[in-house]
Amino acid sequence: MMRRPLLLLTPVLLAATALAACGNENDGDPAPSAGGSSAEAGSEAGGTFPAVVEHKYGETTVPEEPERVVTVGVTEQDVVLQLGVVPVGVTEWYGEQPSATWPWAQELLGDAEPEVLTTTNGLQFEKIAALQPDLIVGTNAGLTEDDYEKLSAIAPTVTSSEGSEDYFSDWQDQTLQIARALGREDEGQALIDGIEQRYAELREEHPEWQDMTATFSQGGPYDGNLYVYPAGLNTDFLSELGFELTTGLEEYAPEAGSQALISAENVGLIDADVIVFATESKEMFDELQGFGTIADLAAVKEGRAVYTDDVLAGAIYFLTPLSIEYVLDELTPLLEKATAGEAPTEFPTTA
Repeated sequence: MMRRPLLLLTPVLLAATALAACGNENDGDPAPSAGGSSAEAGSEAGGTFPAVVEHKYGETTVPEEPERVVTVGVTEQDVVLQLGVVPVGVTEWYGEQPSATWPWAQELLGDAEPEVLTTTNGLQFEKIAALQPDLIVGTNAGLTEDDYEKLSAIAPTVTSSEGSEDYFSDWQDQTLQIARALGREDEGQALIDGIEQRYAELREEHPEWQDMTATFSQGGPYDGNLYVYPAGLNTDFLSELGFELTTGLEEYAPEAGSQALISAENVGLIDADVIVFATESKEMFDELQGFGTIADLAAVKEGRAVYTDDVLAGAIYFLTPLSIEYVLDELTPLLEKATAGEAPTEFPTTA
């Protein structure tokens, strides 16, 4: 399971199977030349080396400043870029963004064009090797121990911490793991501190939010259900602002740590002072409005429902310091309108 709901074959149903299949045979695509990518590898300032990173499969030593970094997970490129390193290879999750890099990180990528890897048929070990990496980052890749061993035979490989859950490792933990591998743990901690300070400032500006409930849901139904997020499952962007997440939804999750499946007849369970729907298109918005009694929910009828565009939805799902900054910039004014009962009732036409 991933943070983004299992709703669309592009890419989420695929994500549940393809990403879980990481480490199977690679897809047989021809490997690129040893030069790999046209991206300029390197960093703005050096880190401290050798760097030693403990993780769920042991310990990795990065002997010197890496010059060719490849990210094999679905969100790590954000953190690598924010720490001043341009990767030579990145991995596509969904959205078909240029260089698998979303708008909030494009400025840091600049003119670089890293090789874009996929996980449709498992990790592309040959392509990864052809990029000649000196560091492989897989903190959000769902790596099996076999994957890790194969990647480690190519270059020093860092994955998530001991005890972390595939695709649900804390963004703070992932940030620090990546920063340690780049010899920049202090810089990684500074990114975390900056986001936590931003949350604190917004809580202070909006004390009224601490007395309000909120629900976070995918933007449209899939296979007869809405995928709704129980408290603690990718809902920190609301709870850290002071909202109390709707309770009881975990009873409708097919397994612990997964989204709740809410059928049309049960949509009343998601009503709250504010509902955030991660809509990604006008078509998805329209389908949502016709699902069960969504249109009759108090939050929807009274202008207390937030509808995102595709980029804001992606930022919520991505859950990196960079994407959280974008979420707080774009979502805060929408929440202000929603808590005042003045939220727009149409799908947003601009990012």
